Amino acid sequence: MVFQGSSAAISHTGKVRSNNQDSGYAGSNLFVVADGMGGHAGGDVASSLAIGRLTELDQPFRSPTEAEHAIREALADTATELIDTVASRPELAGMGTTVSALVMVDDYAVIGHIGDSRIYLYRDDTLTQITADHTFVQRLVDSGRITPEEARYHPRRSVLMRVLGDMDPDPEVDSFIMPTQDGDRWLLCSDGLSGVVDDDHTAKTLALGMPPARTADALLKQALDGGAPDNVTVVLVDVGGQHPVFIGTPTIVGSASNPRGVVVPAARTGRAGWLHHARQVANEPTHFEPAAEFLEELIEEDRRRARRRRLGWLAALIIVLVGLGLGLYGGYTWTQSRYYVGTDDDSVVIYRGIQQSIGPLSLSTVYEDTDVTLDELSEFDRQTVETTISASSLADAQRIVDRLRPAEEVSG
Repeated sequence: MVFQGSSAAISHTGKVRSNNQDSGYAGSNLFVVADGMGGHAGGDVASSLAIGRLTELDQPFRSPTEAEHAIREALADTATELIDTVASRPELAGMGTTVSALVMVDDYAVIGHIGDSRIYLYRDDTLTQITADHTFVQRLVDSGRITPEEARYHPRRSVLMRVLGDMDPDPEVDSFIMPTQDGDRWLLCSDGLSGVVDDDHTAKTLALGMPPARTADALLKQALDGGAPDNVTVVLVDVGGQHPVFIGTPTIVGSASNPRGVVVPAARTGRAGWLHHARQVANEPTHFEPAAEFLEELIEEDRRRARRRRLGWLAALIIVLVGLGLGLYGGYTWTQSRYYVGTDDDSVVIYRGIQQSIGPLSLSTVYEDTDVTLDELSEFDRQTVETTISASSLADAQRIVDRLRPAEEVSG
């Protein structure tokens, strides 16, 4: 059955790069985002090849299981094609691409995914990330070593652990089948969007209910307003819904829309694996190193960063504790410069400190137990001294005691 719904695809170079290595596709049943990497032209070629191979899947399938098998075969064939292309054009060595693909079969969404492009589902006012990023920092999140928020700003957040590349003819691909329903909004995007626009703002935009093309435009604008350091590609798919169904010429965006326009640079020397730095400064070659050694280097770097972070927190805690201690000491010192007149069981007493306590700790002590007894005082003076009398200094406290003495004792 042909998919019943509407879709849109859009791709932009962004504000930093001068070429677009992303590719996107929105057809009748197939929807794809591919984010290429590998130098100025390698990424263009890789994502274009992926789209070109996957377009064969834009057809009705008899079952979701058949479509899932077809996706896995198509992605394996794409990896083989990348290897064959590099064999004939060694100047493209090291190229690779992410792929996030969605095939609609009856009331099911069939998903194939590798890399760090993403597929989201917006349903019942809730945005859910359906695919898992195949990145170094996602492994750190999964192992509990960093939080998702820390991963968002981690300096190695774009280092890919799995990708369609020119070194692995049997890539490890995630594929699964999910039920879908009228009103669902499926969002496929490169990390040029997800790395700049957070999920809350994406959800608010999807909640507006605008047609797919306008929604995609709004998401792209948010990425551009956020600086768009990378290419941005958005494919939006509405299941059923209020917007007109459009089934016709597929929409192809990004480098796949003009594959013959790709300019291949001069050959690079050296050979390396596919554990890639996926995002570099515009037009700089993607960084490659042998997988095992590079992974160990990244892990050790993360350990050093974690140690520095712990030392930073410890230093901050020490500073706070020292400041708190100095503050408490200063406050206590001030209290010991104060005096007041009160009573004990049967006599007038001069106290040093203030009339408060911190838990079990009293902030006053007996400075002098005078020879003036409570029995010698008038009823008014006795009540006054029992409620305590504040003094501005020790001399003032002693003057207060002298005023409380009986007249004959003072004259004597």
